[in-house]
Amino acid sequence: MTQIDRPTVFINAAMSADGKISTVQGTQTRISGKKDRDRVDALKAGSDAIMVGIGTVLADNPSLTVKSKKRREKRKAEGLDENPVRIVVDSTARTPVEAELLVKGEGKRIIAVSQRAVLEDINRLGKKAEILICGTEEVDLKKLLYELWLRDIRRVMVEGGATLNWSLISQGLVDELYTYVGNMILGGKTAPTLVGGKGFGADDAVVKLELLDMEKLDEGVLLRWRVTAKGGEMENETA
Repeated sequence: MTQIDRPTVFINAAMSADGKISTVQGTQTRISGKKDRDRVDALKAGSDAIMVGIGTVLADNPSLTVKSKKRREKRKAEGLDENPVRIVVDSTARTPVEAELLVKGEGKRIIAVSQRAVLEDINRLGKKAEILICGTEEVDLKKLLYELWLRDIRRVMVEGGATLNWSLISQGLVDELYTYVGNMILGGKTAPTLVGGKGFGADDAVVKLELLDMEKLDEGVLLRWRVTAKGGEMENETA
């Protein structure tokens, strides 16, 4: 497996002016406005897959569907499913069978688990999605991305959360970031930020970014970054 044998991966997230992606209780808060939500929908429609971690599924229960009927119809006209492939990184197969992304909208679903997952749970979820066993204790993200590449998935949109973002970024698996910074302060020292995990130490090769674009949108600002220098491999903490 070589570095190119994976899809292009980009993270999209909205955060408050103080860098929080949800409240201290972990509940989702609407940070962006109508224009930004339409931008996100366009990103979804233009992606081959959308990936989230199990924490996001349990906390927010997203459907990860394309909202615009016009965009769904355009995808179908191009011979695609209405929605991109929806992927959950879920080491121990905790995804509820009634989760919105498993029951709402047409399209393929993939749940990536580790060998720690209980066979009964794998079989339960296997009725709703393709199950990929990647890794022993935790999901091996490099292996997962390689498996996605083999399935002709070339562009993956990541919608978090903070733990999955860290795992991808710290392993050098992210190419770009879209960060919408909203006009609010959420505060809270334990409130989730864009990237969680252990963080880089003083002696680590930290991730460097190049600012590609900056745009005022709604009542906030959209920043688009390219990853130019990728951090060294850190411990995988996917779910």
